[in-house]
Amino acid sequence: MNRHLLSTADLSREDALLILDTAEELSRVSGRSIKKLPTLRGRTVVNLFFEDSTRTRISFEAAAKRLSADVINFSAKGSSVSKGESLKDTALTLQAMGADAVVVRHGASGAPHRLANWVDGSVVNAGDGTHEHPTQALLDAFTMRRRLGELDGRRVTIVGDVLHSRVARSNVHLLHTLGAEVTLVAPPTLLPVAMGEWPCEVSYDFDSVLAKSDVVMMLRVQHERMNASYFPSAREYSRRYGLDPDRLGRMPEGAIVMHPGPMNRGMEIAAEVADSARSTIVEQVTNGVTVRMAVLYLLLSGSEPAIGGNL
Repeated sequence: MNRHLLSTADLSREDALLILDTAEELSRVSGRSIKKLPTLRGRTVVNLFFEDSTRTRISFEAAAKRLSADVINFSAKGSSVSKGESLKDTALTLQAMGADAVVVRHGASGAPHRLANWVDGSVVNAGDGTHEHPTQALLDAFTMRRRLGELDGRRVTIVGDVLHSRVARSNVHLLHTLGAEVTLVAPPTLLPVAMGEWPCEVSYDFDSVLAKSDVVMMLRVQHERMNASYFPSAREYSRRYGLDPDRLGRMPEGAIVMHPGPMNRGMEIAAEVADSARSTIVEQVTNGVTVRMAVLYLLLSGSEPAIGGNL
């Protein structure tokens, strides 16, 4: 059995539902006064982050600690990486220290796949370049399922900087596996070239898909990954692809608004929308801990005999 979670494309429907159902069971722990389980006592989880992160790093740390695992936080800044140490040497160092699981975020797409070849423990992809972010997609699906029920036939619209978004790619694959219909909305300059391989629809007109969307997920414009001008101005982008109160009012009753964070308030999403009752943004953060608990539990507890190709 392969013991890694590297991509949502590797998950079968059964694998994905197993993770979501396990997260549902573990969510009951969050409501207790003592939020700890002894499940992973004696196991060591290393958070190996080569990029800045707040939500994901803290979420994985909280998840591991609630399962009683020992947690080592590694940041590239102030480590031997700044002296020129390679990813492989860092991996071998962690291996020598007995890491049972390595949660890795890296600026290079494919870095977690390379790491998985160098360590004996489980590797969890916490975001690699513009490639994938599988646990974010899982927590998004978990949040949708809690608000809307089963996802078969649900219509999910993902809007914004798809070109630089690892969240969009992971969500498209996972939601398709779970039976949802996904539409990506963005200006042509913010869509990848090979969109024909993605199991989703594509639209350039946000307003045309609003009325039939059960979920609208806004993506952050990732200025830090841009080396060119992808749209005329922030005001023009917000006018055509921002979710404001007017567009919120045109969404179907019961439809929800999501955002993986961090947000550019006033650009891709208005402050009133982000703070509205339809917004699940804070719920997503809460659910992130629960879903990551489920992933670590299934990878490290050894209670499941086989979990698909890569989880």
